[in-house]
Amino acid sequence: MGGTGMLNNSTMICAPLMAQSVEQMVKDMHQAKAEGAQLVEIRLDYIKNFQPHQDIQIILKNKPLPVIIVYRPKWEGGQYEGDENSRLEALCLAREMGADYIDFELKVASDLIREQKMKNDNATKVIVSQNIDGMTPKDEELSNLAASIQATGADIIKVVVNVADITEIAKIFHLLSHYQVPIIAYSVGERGLISQLLCPKFGGFLAYGSIVGHSLPGMPSLYSLRHTYKLDYLNSETKVFGLVSKPVGHSKGPLLHNPTLRHENFNGVYVPMFVDNLKEFFSIYSSPDFAGFSVGFPYKEAVVEFCDEVHPLAESIGAVNTIVRRPCDGKLIGYNTDCEAAITAIEDALKEKRCSSNEASSGTPLSGKLFVLVGAGGAGRALAFGAKSRGSRIVIFDIDFERAKSLACAVSGEARVFEEVVNFQPEKGAILANATPLGMHPKTDQRIPVAESTLGDYELVFDAVYTPRKTRLLKDAEAAGAIIVGGVEMFLGQAIGQFNLFTGQEAPKKLMREIIMAKF
Repeated sequence: MGGTGMLNNSTMICAPLMAQSVEQMVKDMHQAKAEGAQLVEIRLDYIKNFQPHQDIQIILKNKPLPVIIVYRPKWEGGQYEGDENSRLEALCLAREMGADYIDFELKVASDLIREQKMKNDNATKVIVSQNIDGMTPKDEELSNLAASIQATGADIIKVVVNVADITEIAKIFHLLSHYQVPIIAYSVGERGLISQLLCPKFGGFLAYGSIVGHSLPGMPSLYSLRHTYKLDYLNSETKVFGLVSKPVGHSKGPLLHNPTLRHENFNGVYVPMFVDNLKEFFSIYSSPDFAGFSVGFPYKEAVVEFCDEVHPLAESIGAVNTIVRRPCDGKLIGYNTDCEAAITAIEDALKEKRCSSNEASSGTPLSGKLFVLVGAGGAGRALAFGAKSRGSRIVIFDIDFERAKSLACAVSGEARVFEEVVNFQPEKGAILANATPLGMHPKTDQRIPVAESTLGDYELVFDAVYTPRKTRLLKDAEAAGAIIVGGVEMFLGQAIGQFNLFTGQEAPKKLMREIIMAKF
């Protein structure tokens, strides 16, 4: 599937600027241009001691890019609390002075636009906007709202929502793809991220990206839009792959999958998806456009019931980390690429040590080993079944003892209560594996409560957490003399398996390793 070698859409990338002085606003405009913005949105309501004539003149005289002038009142979610006539006069002044775009709220738009168009017919385009509080309206209501905005004489329609669930964004995509007039439509907030990232696929007029030092919840950075997701190359045919997780902010998946998809000339994009309800999610995002999913914490076990078919290995593990939508019938097929990835990473490290010390090795170095596993969730299940397949003896600790017992029963292992991990004395040469989120960014000072005095008894310590690359557990284990294997190795292995399943092509392993080493 080709199509990534040329620019495919007309969506522009816009940086919202909220500096408190005109001088800073001018600096921020130049910064936005340097970071890849094609236009900027100037929020006049953030400028302290705003002097309309003087300040607008400075902004327009020094603009390195086209500007959208916004002067948002408190009643529409902005900062301005003064006289309404003064506010509208400032916007009309910006138009007279040659601003590229001005933004009027729907509530005041009709009369103003009519008045302005009769006065003079200049090149300024008028955006008419509506911020929606609460639940996102149904498709028909959104369409009616867009029609009301268009009826004011607007050149561009703008609708902003604040979704409580990622499924509501499907209504935004529907609006973008079914309306012929230029539309800006997106959701603010963490669950709204894909409304920016997938905007070009559905034909949005512009996507927003923040400048360095001014991040906003749910808004990607200009850098990520330009370099990670490369929005210029998305089109209506682009296949969407996503990480289904909660939270998703820690994920490095987009940094690996997107450049790999582009390198292989596959017209696809990989995006983080903050999902609250699996059933709703798979019900709403059921079109062939949404071609595959990685499954992250805490859904690897729960997602099994939403797959139409499950690969035998994933079924026996009871956890799925990869879902592919089968093109011929749209059915969701679940796989587990974690299992082989984690166990192979551990085996390779042990084999490497034995090679370097000239120890004879035949078969798997895990055979007969005590494998101490902390965490019996999705990643833990993959590790346990992998260790069992290599002939290890398994001891499992989990904060939920019933869950530990269930997994121990499935792999002929032994379950222990989580509190006992502190005093657990392993035999020399055992393997320790963390499959909990303890130590994951931002709580990097945490680790599983294994006694420091016992870390040296383990031949190898593995941590499934990959942000940071070297967790506190791994640092302590390395200091105690153990071989350490980070979650990055497991992450790479499972991602290679996912790429093969997503695309039906052989993953470029060397390239993917190079990307991980450079970016993680």
